[in-house]
Amino acid sequence: QVQLVESGGGLVQPGGSLRLSCAASGSRFSFYFMGWYRHTPGKQRELVAQITSSGITNYADSVKGRFTISRDNAKNTVYLQMNSLKPEDTAVYYCHAVSGDINYWGQGTQVTVSS
Repeated sequence: QVQLVESGGGLVQPGGSLRLSCAASGSRFSFYFMGWYRHTPGKQRELVAQITSSGITNYADSVKGRFTISRDNAKNTVYLQMNSLKPEDTAVYYCHAVSGDINYWGQGTQVTVSS
């Protein structure tokens, strides 16, 4: 059974930083894509950042230059370093992974940017 376990969300002031982590386990295939989406009430879930097993990255325009995605393939873990956070970054962040052509999702972690 595939599991994605997230950690690292919380409350931070504008301009602050947070680091999200997501550990994937339980698949007999590799996790080719790993990444993060976010959802705010009233909006569609949007891609924040994505990374392949070979290190190719993709970012939403709204986070380029502020967020950095990385992964440790040996640990099947993906990280999202979020710097210069803005109130509009407030959302539930979901870890996403693709393994064996199946999409998997974490349970979500709340990130709140507020003074």
